[in-house]
Amino acid sequence: MAVKKTDLEKNKGLKIANSLKQASAARGGIPGGAGARPDRREQRRLDQEQGLVPFACKLDGTLARRLQALAVNHPGGMTGLLNELLAGALPPEQDQA
Repeated sequence: MAVKKTDLEKNKGLKIANSLKQASAARGGIPGGAGARPDRREQRRLDQEQGLVPFACKLDGTLARRLQALAVNHPGGMTGLLNELLAGALPPEQDQA
C-alpha cells in the first residue's frame, strides 16, 4: 500500500510540531528557557504559603475579555489585577473586637 506524498508531508509537519512542543516543555514552557515552572503540587504549596485561595466564578464574556486585556500589562497578571480591583471596590474591613 503506497503512502501519498501529501500524507508524508503532513506526517513530517506533525513530527516537527511535536518536537517543538517537547523542546518548549523541556525549557519550562518559557521561550528562551528562563527556567522550569513548578509542577501543580509545588505551585499549590507556594500559593498556600502566600495565603492565596482559589476562587472560581462566572463572568459576563465582555467583562472577562476586558479583564484579560488589562491583565496582560498588569505586573501581577490576572490575579494581581483582580486583587487590586476588588480591594478598591470593597468597603474597608471593620474591626471585630
